Amino acid sequence: MREKLVLIGNGMAGVRTLEEILKKDPERFSMTVFGEEPHPNYNRIMLSSVLQGDSTVDDIVLNSYEWYAEHNITLHTGDPIIKVDTKKQVVYSQSGLACTYDKLIFATGSNPFMLPLPGADKEGVIAFRNIKDCETMIETSKNYKKAVVIGGGLLGLEAARGLLNLNMHVDVIHISDFLMERQLDEPAGKMLQEELEAQGMTFHLKKNTEKILGEKRVEEVRFTDGTSIDTDLVVMAVGIKPNIELGKKSGLKTERAIVVNDYMETSAENVYAVGECAEHRGIAYGLVAPLYEQGKVLAAHICSTEKTSEPGYQGSIVYTQLKVSGVDVFSAGMFQDNEKTKAIRVHDEFEGLYKKVVVQDNKVVGAVLFGDTGDSPRLLNMMRSGEDISQMSKVAILPSESGSESKVSPVVAMADGETICGCNGVSKGEICSAISDQGLTTVDQVKLCTNAGRSCGGCKPLVADLLALTTGEEVGNAKEAMCGCTEYTHEEVVAEIRELGLSHPREVMNVLGWESDEGCSKCRPAINYYLQMVDPIKNADDPSSRFVNERVHANINHNGTFSVVPRMYGGVTNAEQLRKIADVADKYSIPLLKVTGGQRIDMFGVEKEDLPKVWDDLGMRSGSAYAKALRTVKTCVGEQFCRFGTQDSIGLGIELEKKFEYINTPHKVKMAVSACPRNCAESGIKDFGVVGVEGAWELYVGGNGGVDLRGGDLFCKVKTKEEIIDTISAFLQYYREHARYLERTSHFVERVGLDHMKEVVLEDTEGRRELIERLEVALATGKDPWKEIIENKDKQKEYEKKQVTLV
Repeated sequence: MREKLVLIGNGMAGVRTLEEILKKDPERFSMTVFGEEPHPNYNRIMLSSVLQGDSTVDDIVLNSYEWYAEHNITLHTGDPIIKVDTKKQVVYSQSGLACTYDKLIFATGSNPFMLPLPGADKEGVIAFRNIKDCETMIETSKNYKKAVVIGGGLLGLEAARGLLNLNMHVDVIHISDFLMERQLDEPAGKMLQEELEAQGMTFHLKKNTEKILGEKRVEEVRFTDGTSIDTDLVVMAVGIKPNIELGKKSGLKTERAIVVNDYMETSAENVYAVGECAEHRGIAYGLVAPLYEQGKVLAAHICSTEKTSEPGYQGSIVYTQLKVSGVDVFSAGMFQDNEKTKAIRVHDEFEGLYKKVVVQDNKVVGAVLFGDTGDSPRLLNMMRSGEDISQMSKVAILPSESGSESKVSPVVAMADGETICGCNGVSKGEICSAISDQGLTTVDQVKLCTNAGRSCGGCKPLVADLLALTTGEEVGNAKEAMCGCTEYTHEEVVAEIRELGLSHPREVMNVLGWESDEGCSKCRPAINYYLQMVDPIKNADDPSSRFVNERVHANINHNGTFSVVPRMYGGVTNAEQLRKIADVADKYSIPLLKVTGGQRIDMFGVEKEDLPKVWDDLGMRSGSAYAKALRTVKTCVGEQFCRFGTQDSIGLGIELEKKFEYINTPHKVKMAVSACPRNCAESGIKDFGVVGVEGAWELYVGGNGGVDLRGGDLFCKVKTKEEIIDTISAFLQYYREHARYLERTSHFVERVGLDHMKEVVLEDTEGRRELIERLEVALATGKDPWKEIIENKDKQKEYEKKQVTLV
């Protein structure tokens, strides 16, 4: 008979504990998990990525429903435990389930701290803690434009960045005089503020919120100094507090959190606590690395048949490595100065770099890195080992400051015991052993085997370098498989399609020996794209291998309805189009019309069965708002109306949009044309941005206005529209042929190098001509999908009312 193990909480710390137990003794326990949210275990660290539109909820799931079933774990989602009888060893759920246990683990996590302000209960006042909060912010942005974020810490800034991406004006309120004061010192905090202000955030520092005003919904935030801000949404991100109410009611000893010893045992027999709800030696940790360390200790203890001689959990060095709105940041230990410390500082305002290493008694005790975090593994290991640095040079402590142009990866000098993945506690030696013993060849395989890179993902470049060193490949060129279904990389799949003349996704998976017959949501859309890119004439599109938005040719909303965005070339419309849109909105009772950031009108709330009729009545072409293709070409009014305009931006924008519409690309592509350097069309943060100057055009490439904000690089300066079109054509085709599926142009340009792109597109005349010719072939196959469906009765049947399933 297996022992009964019950886990209260389906979050990262609790489920990681189950994973560690399964590694040690998979036959020991019969496991049952109760979770409050209606989701499987997901990566809460990546919520900001979902909010900012770079990931879906499916992308951040750590353990799928299939994983629970595979390991015979009974999962109850949306059904929290409301009562625990520690004497009878029974838990009771909200739905009325009673479940006995031999071992019980509390992993109830934390709740967001909501300031007890007058008006905090009004509609539009929320936290930022879970998937539901993300969905609320996304829905709010469709109807409202002003947001206030209270809290200038990590969560607050991530929320603010996401709201900016949702085209809301964002004011950030912070009680301190600089941002992220728990993770950064003042110079780094000020540098971060300057960077985020450049992205569009407005900051109000040293402000105390007094009350939230409005009738039913929030309308205004007032401060103790008498000033106020109008707003439609308030996001409180001022901290978290351990969720210990159930523990208290169950009679467990609690202080700030549920008190545990070094083996994560609570005051009740056979009851344990792990994660943010646990307090160890007076500390309740809120970062993932300590929580995973606790999970390892608890798993070892709970699986032991004898009283263990292991020291148990000894506490953790608190550190943070993250990307805040595109800026790399690392902090660890005691990074604030005091009378006993000295510091090594590097501050380069031109390059946006700041590095500070705090030393006490000849040991590194803390560090802050801003802009370049490559030295973080080295510093963290020095702190953990207490290494004597009295005889070390600055370069030995901060290798990135060696001045060498060809920087050697930090993993080369690391000892086997040093940590590569801090979140999951995976050392260099563990990764190297796994690569050698199990023949691993890709970063994904290393992640699946060792957990390295599975949480925040910040260590993936180091894992890739280790993979290259261990397998003898050149550092930086380690293989990263397309997905877990195969060992093939994106590039290798494309090469095999070309060489073997493959023509269908299932054929590719069969011939190349996919581990899963059906593939997955990562590989099938990629294969489908590569097939059409390689031979757009012969290889037909496979709709079943596309995401739901691309299958239906509209964007799905959270309630199962869809949004429709008709094409408005260059953002230009006319009275006839506007009348059609208004008439269709009335006819089909469309609840929301919204002007998009791409200068078009989005029609929200269309029922699936009405989509073909809406398209037919509109009589306009699809705007590809759902597609991995050219979305929009944003324009300013140009020389025709603007006194600063030097060129016909509208004319060029319309020409570009008509030229490149419906061309399949690895990821969405956005363009913009500004008639002068004032750049009203935001050309500097588009995949292709064109800026008019006196008598010429400047072309910028690789811009991105998303979470990885990146200004476009100046690519060339030309005199005619024809030169612009030819240059974009050659660049676009090279991107189509060599980028990995779902790789934005911003990441592609950084990976292959701007100089390489100039050589291929601008300097190689014959190669440029061939690229343009191949693109023309692909463009010739482009069709308006709305028109195809309007003219095809069989395809219209697919829109008849039935359940929509998400890939």
